Amino acid sequence: MGNSLKTVAAFVPSSKCKKYLLEDLEEMPVDKMVDLSGSQLSRLPLHICSFRELVKLYLSDNNLHHLPPELEQLQSLQILALDFNNFKALPLVVCTLKQLCILYLGNNKLCSLPFELRLLQNLKTLWVESNCLQYLPEVVCELRLLKTLHAGSNALRTLPDRLRQLQELRSIWLSGNLLSEFPAVLLDMPFLEVIDVDRNSIRFFPSLAHLPGLKLVIYDHNPCRNAPKVAKGVRRVGRWSEESPEPRKRSGAVIEITLHEKPSPPPAAKPEPE
Repeated sequence: MGNSLKTVAAFVPSSKCKKYLLEDLEEMPVDKMVDLSGSQLSRLPLHICSFRELVKLYLSDNNLHHLPPELEQLQSLQILALDFNNFKALPLVVCTLKQLCILYLGNNKLCSLPFELRLLQNLKTLWVESNCLQYLPEVVCELRLLKTLHAGSNALRTLPDRLRQLQELRSIWLSGNLLSEFPAVLLDMPFLEVIDVDRNSIRFFPSLAHLPGLKLVIYDHNPCRNAPKVAKGVRRVGRWSEESPEPRKRSGAVIEITLHEKPSPPPAAKPEPE
């Protein structure tokens, strides 16, 4: 799912988001938002860092691989989009922006995240899809207010047990990884509402019927032999889901399970902070 974001204007979160030319940015915009997405930047113009009341900064789809230390001046920043750039490591200056609520890091070349990320204690949404992560960094488990985690299209094989500490987490997106088993830690997270494990290598699904908060589970494109059992009203997207009921054999006879509610795919557009 992560790779499709570029085609849905991933870096322009709404039609009201004005895009600026560099020569237009002599003063901070009245709406406290700057969008320099797709501007072929190889470095951030330093005068942007003088806009101390800036709330939203979109730098997606450029050629950035570092950020200036002056970025630390933007202590009012709540949304920072760095998707589709060339970062091999997250610049530590980002971790000084303690008011950040949403951080977009997708489609870079990140193999890890710095320990200093734990300083972003107001972070509610983290996008790290389409990077080079072979494991989910433990520091993510320190983000106590995190509600949404997008980590699809990496090379994850497992999830850390400490993830259960994130009691505010409501949706986790893990499509396109290397999971061979359903992550056991998710079974201990009753507050989860959305679980996406599409396009992995999971052969067996445990029951998810005990998760009272669950609303949607996406498990399509796995070599599984069963569908995950869920509580009544939970939408399933995958083989033997509502549209194609899972066959069950009993005494040689095949009995079909009939579920009538048709699932709808989740929105791909980026959310704004609550």
